[in-house]
Amino acid sequence: MTILLAVFLGGLFGVALQKVGATNPQNIINMLRLTDLHLMKAILLAIGASSLALFVGMALGWVDSGHLSIKSSYVGVIVGGGVLGAGWAIAGYCPGTGLGAMAEGRTDGLWFVVGGLIGALVFALVFAAMADTALFGSLGGSVAVARTAGNPALVPGVPGVVVAGAIAVVFIAAAALLPRYPGAETS
Repeated sequence: MTILLAVFLGGLFGVALQKVGATNPQNIINMLRLTDLHLMKAILLAIGASSLALFVGMALGWVDSGHLSIKSSYVGVIVGGGVLGAGWAIAGYCPGTGLGAMAEGRTDGLWFVVGGLIGALVFALVFAAMADTALFGSLGGSVAVARTAGNPALVPGVPGVVVAGAIAVVFIAAAALLPRYPGAETS
């Protein structure tokens, strides 16, 4: 049943990506060039609303925080984030939007996904040789917005829903105030 829920929610996510235009690489490139910010508005709103819903769900006991996995920080995360960001800027896709583009029949989306799978395979094959290198050197552990199993809270003594709520409000306000086109009236 869990896998069916994951497939259903993933499908909804893909539909949402398609509806806001995130499966078109030109829209992503325009966002990264800061010439059309409608995707940035959608991303900020989605992050704010979903994080608020998550932490309200945790506060009400609907979501078990034990299901959240906070990864430790290490050098490879910074390097990997840089590689992902560069690939996103060059291709106009990130993993989710690439899958959405492939699902809507875009050939470039298909090649992006194939390239990502080949990259994941190469990483899996060379991981054992890299596991003891500086790429996996710790940067000091992990921290969460709310206290979870084994992770300290971002702001000790303040409930996670309050901290997440404040952050969510900032993201939602930024989405509301950001103009679609720089130099244009706020939409």
